Amino acid sequence: MRKLLPIMALFALLVANLVATQARAAEPDAACAAPLVEGKRITVKVEGEGPDVVLIPGLSSPRAVWDQAAERLKGKYRLHLVQVRGFGGGDAGINAAGPVLEPMMQEIADYIDDCITDAGRPAPAIVGHSLGGLTGLMIAARTPQEVGKLMVVDAVPFIGTIFAPGATAEMMKPRAEAMAAAMRAQFGKPKPAGPVADPGAASMVGSMSNTPAGRTAVAGWMRDADPRVSAQLFYDDMTTDLRGEMGQIAAPVTLLYAQDDSAMPAEAAKAAFEPQYAGVARFKAQMVPGSRHFIMLDQPEAFAKALDAFLAEK
Repeated sequence: MRKLLPIMALFALLVANLVATQARAAEPDAACAAPLVEGKRITVKVEGEGPDVVLIPGLSSPRAVWDQAAERLKGKYRLHLVQVRGFGGGDAGINAAGPVLEPMMQEIADYIDDCITDAGRPAPAIVGHSLGGLTGLMIAARTPQEVGKLMVVDAVPFIGTIFAPGATAEMMKPRAEAMAAAMRAQFGKPKPAGPVADPGAASMVGSMSNTPAGRTAVAGWMRDADPRVSAQLFYDDMTTDLRGEMGQIAAPVTLLYAQDDSAMPAEAAKAAFEPQYAGVARFKAQMVPGSRHFIMLDQPEAFAKALDAFLAEK
């Protein structure tokens, strides 16, 4: 019996260590508990309680693009509002040079792993607009265990075919480089002072939103964005083709896409968006008429209804 005592004590110690290890694994990293999580390429504002929802904005957009949705949802969901460094008037940090999309996408995936799934919580719903939608698709294809379901708002796996049917990523590089260079050249130049005014329906911003308030908001976000980061992410977006990875996505994907008769007939919009998702096992799409690119600004009620339905799905 005496010989068994040390063995029993050792066994008890091993069990205690195992329980402690499991308890630590169920606790989020200390940094994850902060209301604003500071990453190298992103920051994440966390608010609300409930199932986890990660919201990723698009090119040059701050997390404020989700303000209306966040105000409605934070009473029922734990929201993780992503912002790319360099957007929203913040410092660009390491996003100022070199490729951004791939490492930024990986940092969001790592954040989900560290702060959500490693804490024992189910994989979150991800909602991404534009470039944020492409980012969500990348995460879903490459780290499927980190995505419970995905809503893509007005984005496709390869934007090149919107510009030129039959385009390839390689074909898009010269155009993307030229446009990115023009954007990057704006860095260091004085920005207009004072309030932002509606640039008008005929402006470039007019292709983004069909309402005065929406155009004004988008123009302000673009003015505040670091042009170096916008330029690089524009290039990254234009030259990224994920169509071959759609079959790797296990999570259900909902596509919400805009359609405006003055820009594109309904059948043309459907043909431009929906076929690119061939290969996604669980996919559905919804067209939102009367909207330009920023659906949440142009058709807020339709967007809210679609988002609520998506989040309620089991």
